[in-house]
Amino acid sequence: MSLPTDETRPDADLASHIPPAERCSYPVRGGNAVRALIDGEPAFRRICEAVEAARHSVWATVAFITPDFALPDGRGDLFDVLDRVAARGLDVRVIFWRPNPETRQFEPRTFWGSADHRARLTERGSRFRIRWDRADGIYCQHQKSWLIDAGQQSEVAFVGGINLNPRSMVAPGHAGEHHHHDAYVELAGPSAIDVHRNFVQRWNEASERALVGGTWGHDGDDDLPPPSRHSAPRGESQVQIQRTLRAGRYTDVAAGETSIFEQYQLAIGAARRSIYIENQSLDVPEIVASLKAALERGVEVVVLTPAEPEAERAADTPARQAFLAARTALSSHESFTVVGIAGMDAHGQRQNIYVHAKLMLVDDAWATIGSGNLHAYSLFGSTEMNASIWDPAFVRALRRELLAEHLGLDITNLDDVAALRLYRRIAHENRRKREAGDHDWRGLAFGLDPVTWRG
Repeated sequence: MSLPTDETRPDADLASHIPPAERCSYPVRGGNAVRALIDGEPAFRRICEAVEAARHSVWATVAFITPDFALPDGRGDLFDVLDRVAARGLDVRVIFWRPNPETRQFEPRTFWGSADHRARLTERGSRFRIRWDRADGIYCQHQKSWLIDAGQQSEVAFVGGINLNPRSMVAPGHAGEHHHHDAYVELAGPSAIDVHRNFVQRWNEASERALVGGTWGHDGDDDLPPPSRHSAPRGESQVQIQRTLRAGRYTDVAAGETSIFEQYQLAIGAARRSIYIENQSLDVPEIVASLKAALERGVEVVVLTPAEPEAERAADTPARQAFLAARTALSSHESFTVVGIAGMDAHGQRQNIYVHAKLMLVDDAWATIGSGNLHAYSLFGSTEMNASIWDPAFVRALRRELLAEHLGLDITNLDDVAALRLYRRIAHENRRKREAGDHDWRGLAFGLDPVTWRG
């Protein structure tokens, strides 16, 4: 698939060297307006504004949610917001993940349709519609999407990775404790039809739809028709909605879909100048090999990841040992840096910020934002959704916003290469201060140990 370019946009050709995924259910679509939403408080403030302005429908896919979660500005919890929309007579539907026996440990962090959950819905008088959906085996229904006014001219979609918990509902700058850093992207225009189509596929094929206790607010027979028309052009960005799908689930592709993985490989392989990654993990040998090749071409690479990652799998096989050695070897390149971020708490102490974002920027030309981690579960097993965006103006603005937050500096006048070199220098300086017990840093970023990838 060749990437079309908009000749009216002066720098359209700057993004054309990064090819789109070919083994993808959906094509690249032009004419989109896109907006990055960084960190949970501003992201969900904007999502709630769109929900409250909805005229026809509000549809969402939810993976993780905790009972103590609240939306910004006194709106209450997710159910308060959805009940208010349903009370206006709109079509409100949610697909919640129901864990399997293999993933039962996640039940406390999901709304999986237990007897207590259903009693809560009854007590509230909730009238919106729910279908519960399992994944396969050890995997997760990990998509986190919102679609407002599906199929209407006012249609708008949100694709991202922010979980519904208090640690995610925080402001940029991360002054406090136990914060998560994360992202969404807002889409308006022709690509919203693909978020629409994904929801219809998942709703109609939800695993529990015909089971007792597998639905709420309807009898499980109200399947949705496929979308029939695109939204009108709303902007200049080219967007491709990409997914991870297991074989036989929500796709006509018999082998399933791994277009998020394919796109990461294509974008890293095409990088000429810079790669900036924010991800909860970097645990896939193919991705590490591609980053190594990019470094050998002279590409600047910064990877932002949790300073206290999840417990590392034991290096008890030759293949695992080889992978960890290859990942550590990335740091032998001067142009590579792995970093964490830490904010200041009320006592003047630094507190690590958990990086939950799943995004990558390449060459100030292309970006992806979504739910897919750089982990085998996300790239090959769980149900995921990312939006890849070809628009240099958007990507430059996003790079400046993210780095300004992490470095505490206005970097408007720096190009992508100079900005990542500055990021490296400040991160290393801040690591030295952290090791000396000095909490008075510039910004949030600090270098991680290149062997353990820990702070």
